[in-house]
Amino acid sequence: MIRRSGQLSGALGTLSHLFPFSAFELPPISIRTLVPKLYDILMGLHGNELVAVKGWPTLEHVGEQFILSARRLAPTHPSCISSDPRGGSIISFTSSPFSKPLTTLEFLHADTNMKVLAILYDGKEAALQEPRLLGTTENKLGIADWLQKEGHEFIGDGLDTTLCVQHSIYIGRQVSSSKEGPDSDFQKHIVDAEVLITTPFHPGYLTKELIEKAKNLKLCITAGVGSDHIDLNAAVDHKIQVLEVSGSNVVSVAEHVVMSILLQVLVRNFMPAHEMIERGDWQVSDIARNAFDLEGKVVGTIGAGRIGYRVLQRLVPFDCKSLLYYDYAPLPAAAAQSVGAVRVEDLKEMVSQCDVVTVNCPLHEGTRGLVNDELLKHFKKGAWLVNTARGAICDKDAVARALKSGHLSGYSGDVWNVQPAPKDHVWRTMKNPLGGGNGMVPHYSGTTLDAQARYAAGAKSILENYLIGKAQEPANIIVGLGKYESKAYGQR
Repeated sequence: MIRRSGQLSGALGTLSHLFPFSAFELPPISIRTLVPKLYDILMGLHGNELVAVKGWPTLEHVGEQFILSARRLAPTHPSCISSDPRGGSIISFTSSPFSKPLTTLEFLHADTNMKVLAILYDGKEAALQEPRLLGTTENKLGIADWLQKEGHEFIGDGLDTTLCVQHSIYIGRQVSSSKEGPDSDFQKHIVDAEVLITTPFHPGYLTKELIEKAKNLKLCITAGVGSDHIDLNAAVDHKIQVLEVSGSNVVSVAEHVVMSILLQVLVRNFMPAHEMIERGDWQVSDIARNAFDLEGKVVGTIGAGRIGYRVLQRLVPFDCKSLLYYDYAPLPAAAAQSVGAVRVEDLKEMVSQCDVVTVNCPLHEGTRGLVNDELLKHFKKGAWLVNTARGAICDKDAVARALKSGHLSGYSGDVWNVQPAPKDHVWRTMKNPLGGGNGMVPHYSGTTLDAQARYAAGAKSILENYLIGKAQEPANIIVGLGKYESKAYGQR
């Protein structure tokens, strides 16, 4: 949770004892916008008089001597912030840039807390041994370290404190991997959480029904890329902002796609070869009969966004016969020309030409179940399919049937329609007629240690911006206040 200063209106009584009011017309405002607006109040002070303020001037009126900080109002004039045992906070200026010295401003705490709920996966022993596994319950996206480095106070599980203009996050029971069922930490705490942080790798599925119960929820942060675990239409209706760390793992996923095409299961028939060695066998012909070169093959991507385009870039050196893409919007001419990519406007036509198809589009109403029995009929017999986008884009039973029959030579990916995948999920054990063709792994392509550093930093930045009322990076915003801000989820 985050203890924060109360509504500005709660401080007016204290201010009125310090300064005579000539006119004061301001709405109540929370700590997330209190700090920058406080500048505007202070800039209106002349001696001991608070002049009329109607509406908020922009920060440009404040001047370069001020910075947006919860701990320092005037960097060239030292200030001291201390706690009051009565539950308030005192800001006293030892020197002042104003015409007359300020005495004391007191901001009383409101009787409320802000709860930040994080649903992450348990890293267990690996996370204890490797602190760079930031996306785990043990390492908490590095938020605790961030608070300490920024001079904020980190509070352990179950404790309480008062804090002045600083923020304090209570990380403990509110950081959990428990997310399934009404008794899970997720469903119990979402009802009064203001901020939800989760990842695509162990997502808390925020349904319309849960959103309707989450009366305080204002912000959902996806630490990574892909926010389909949230009912985005319901988020729009309830004016809940949804942000993700755009671009944080696109390189990681693109590299995984190329690895899957070459090694893991598909063109080179690598997995059966490795399993043969583990068994102690050695029969080269059993492997070579289904091993091919990538050179001269046709590869197509469903989706040519940040990941799909990087896949195309990485395939250029392999001298494929052609690189195709299917997307609702064409690539810029220069981008398409640089990789030699050709857009095919009909999906069935594209897959009918491809030796390898890779899925790199987001999951939304238009792509759920996109790769089904009907579309698979148009695939080349013996084609390979890679899906590192979302499991639900591919019909699991249709894919299993196509692989078992040999219509698909291989299916590789790390995304499942439910995560973690049930132990009896058909994708865990499905094979082609030659006993290979399965390259499924846990959802980890986008959570390399490098990617975790990027999406942890991005999640922290989003949360920090929210706390101080700073505008978010436009590329990170999926749902703004009551409307979609991104076309990535089918909102054309």
